[in-house]
Order: sequence, then C-alpha cells, then structure tokens
Amino acid sequence: MPGYRSTLVEAQIDGTALANTVTETSLIPPGAKIFLPSGYLNRVGKVLNVTASGRISTLTAAPGTLTFKFKLGPTANIAVSTSQAIALNTTAKTNVAWVLELYMVVRAVGASTTATVFGQGFWTSEANIGAAAPAAGAPTSAPWQVSAPAVGTGFDSSVANQVDLTGTWSIANAANSIQLHTFSLEDLSTTP
Repeated sequence: MPGYRSTLVEAQIDGTALANTVTETSLIPPGAKIFLPSGYLNRVGKVLNVTASGRISTLTAAPGTLTFKFKLGPTANIAVSTSQAIALNTTAKTNVAWVLELYMVVRAVGASTTATVFGQGFWTSEANIGAAAPAAGAPTSAPWQVSAPAVGTGFDSSVANQVDLTGTWSIANAANSIQLHTFSLEDLSTTP
C-alpha cells in the first residue's frame, strides 16, 4: 500500500533558550504548539516523526544531564515519550549543534489514559559524553531510551491534543543552555 508523509507543523522561528534552571521548559515556539484534532491518533500503528535541531552550550567539568519529553494532552501536559537523562560531555561546549530524531508509533487508542505511543530515536551532538572534539572526530549519538524501551504515559486520544517538546537540565547554571532552531512534526502513516 502506498504511504504518504504529511508535515503537521514546522517551527517558523527559534524557541526560547533554556538556561540556568532545572525546571522543565518548552523548547518549541508557541506557534509550533499545534493541536492534533480529537481522534487524530485514531488507530494503532499510526506513526509520528519529530525532527528538531539547535545549539547547546554546557558547563565545564560537571554539566549534568539533559532530558527531553514529547508531550500531548489538552494542555500538552502528558509526557507520552521521555528520553533518557542524557549524560553531557565534561569538556565545556559553546554553541555546538544538536539534532533530534524521534519516531513514535501509536500502540493503543482510547479515552482517559488508555492511549499510548512507543517512542524511540536519537539525539546527536558534540555535547554528548564521550563525543570527540571536532578536530579529533565526529559527534556521538545518544539513544532516546537506553534500558528496555517502553511505551510512554497514557493519554486520551479521543480529545484534541496539543503537542510540545520540553527539556530539563539536571544542573542549573548559566553555562548550560539549549535553544531550538528547527522543529517539525510529521505523520508517516500509510493510511489516514
């Protein structure tokens, strides 16, 4: 069966930089926080793809970790897919690039907290722990989940769901800063 690829939203501007806090904060600009209509995630097997990129700076020696969450819900309040706490390079980084690819497959649909998605992907940056300096090698990738991958928190697929991508630093420091420059959410399903 032929499939289609439909872009649901693209960020038109940069997100606000997330720095010097351990509070979970949206990375995408307000215009990209669209609502998927009620029932849009209507069948098991529907596939969504998030592609995002930007820049990151990190604290020297002990930058801590960074965790991403893809969220849905009436107010984008449910973390349907959460990354590992990504360990960051102990060599300070300043405005180096990062790229995120996240694929999510609807595993269950329904009201209340019945619906779930399974998300897996990777985050690539020189800011990853173990990444070599540009003169010595290439950035490394961190998988979205490292232990046994699992479905995310249940949500209600029968209502309109707002989308969001958030980040959380484990250490608040002005040197720990991440900013999103591009974001797109695509539907990769073979049927509507």
